[in-house]
Amino acid sequence: MAGVGAARRLLGPRHAGHTLAATDLGALSLPVGDDGVVIGDDAEGRPLMVGFHRSTPYDVLLIGGLWTAQVLALRAAGTGARVAVETGRAQAWTGLARAAGAGLDCITLHEVGRVPPMGASVGGPVVVVRDCGMRPPRGRVVSAPWQSVLTLLPYLSPVAPRLLRDATLVGVQRVSPQEAEQIGRILGLSAAESGALPTLADGVTLWCAGRERHWVMTSGTDAETGLLGTARRMD
Repeated sequence: MAGVGAARRLLGPRHAGHTLAATDLGALSLPVGDDGVVIGDDAEGRPLMVGFHRSTPYDVLLIGGLWTAQVLALRAAGTGARVAVETGRAQAWTGLARAAGAGLDCITLHEVGRVPPMGASVGGPVVVVRDCGMRPPRGRVVSAPWQSVLTLLPYLSPVAPRLLRDATLVGVQRVSPQEAEQIGRILGLSAAESGALPTLADGVTLWCAGRERHWVMTSGTDAETGLLGTARRMD
């Protein structure tokens, strides 16, 4: 999306219409609307969505915890995307990959620098999750049409300013006052927004895209909580 504020207006790949008998409506458990990943609820309790599947390259940076990145990966896989996780801590992702696939490789794990070409297409979108520590190397596989990249940074590092400036969408969870000040300068946050970052509760993220700002609470579903535990900032 151009911004999280456009969450409910985000457009993903368009599909042909479907028909459903009225007697079957009770079986629906997902919101009906534009394609996208529900990232949580805004301050008014309204669900916000991010459209990862796009015809143009799309880069997302999350300065936060592993839990949130894994929830987003699960939800992206739930929309039909193939999720490739580039990580130096495969043990933290193995259980999730096994549980998500139910025997299918919808979430695959790769060593840092070893993500193969994914062959993304409108009918087979891809989300690459880069969990490569404080200094992620430049990705061998980058964002492209129908292939979005989500980079996880646990905290700020020397590469963070470049990633902050290059990302289309940035999510910031609880950080130190010094980090909050630096992030605020780069993203053009207000003093109140920067000042709130060190006090954020687990599961709360400030999502920024251009001039748009949205505070979002991500809560796990029963299935997500059973697999990943409750929301947490620290891993």
